[in-house]
Amino acid sequence: MGSGRFDLSGKCAVVIGGTSGLGKAIALAIAEAGADVVAASRRQEETQKVAGEIEALGRRTLRATVDIRNRSSIEVLQQKVLETFKKVDILVNAAGITLKTPTLECSEEGWNSVIDINLNGTWRCCQIFGKTMVTQGFGKILNIASLSTFVAFNQVAAYGVSKAGVGALTKSLAIELAPHHICVNAIAPGVFPTALNRELVLHTDRGRELKMRTPMKRFGEMDELAGGAIYLVSDAASFVTGEILVIDGGFLASGVNQ
Repeated sequence: MGSGRFDLSGKCAVVIGGTSGLGKAIALAIAEAGADVVAASRRQEETQKVAGEIEALGRRTLRATVDIRNRSSIEVLQQKVLETFKKVDILVNAAGITLKTPTLECSEEGWNSVIDINLNGTWRCCQIFGKTMVTQGFGKILNIASLSTFVAFNQVAAYGVSKAGVGALTKSLAIELAPHHICVNAIAPGVFPTALNRELVLHTDRGRELKMRTPMKRFGEMDELAGGAIYLVSDAASFVTGEILVIDGGFLASGVNQ
């Protein structure tokens, strides 16, 4: 990539949950835009594979696992990244799980697990890498919100609560970290078929309803997320903070479609 507002050359990005689905798409897009990228997740073989893809783009990386339920695991990742790259320009929090169950029947374990990974995990990563960014005096944090940050989806209350929390956390951090030249934003993806949700999205009544309620009458392609992510972590968005960018084919704008 040449020089320009969206050029990420010379920057170092850490993408948590960067080895599958939306996180992987964002990690590779950030690498294509010029940054060195560490895509970390719990699974060793997946981190190896994505690291190879990042290197194939001519960027530097690390093969590092992380478990965002475990604070010391995140701190170890932070140390490894700083030893190799000396700084962290960009943090993307893309690790997440979901659980479909009637809210009145949801177990304590199920509820706590979703909240702990999606919300508390994002908070832990923001805290640990955010302190690095405060010391540096610069940084960009990008969280992954959801349509369920704004509207409810049937029987995924824990997920919706966790993602509403990610929205609130994004705004709180944005105002606290603004004096340190750190921008904190989120993207809220509409419906993108991934390995995790492909069956649900393509072959169920729920999937058909999601498509019907999307004015563009189709689901998103991974590439269509990348532009928004690159924008928010680039110098082009230097005055944008506390924002949740929705990339959803018109879903949230839509009241009646026919």
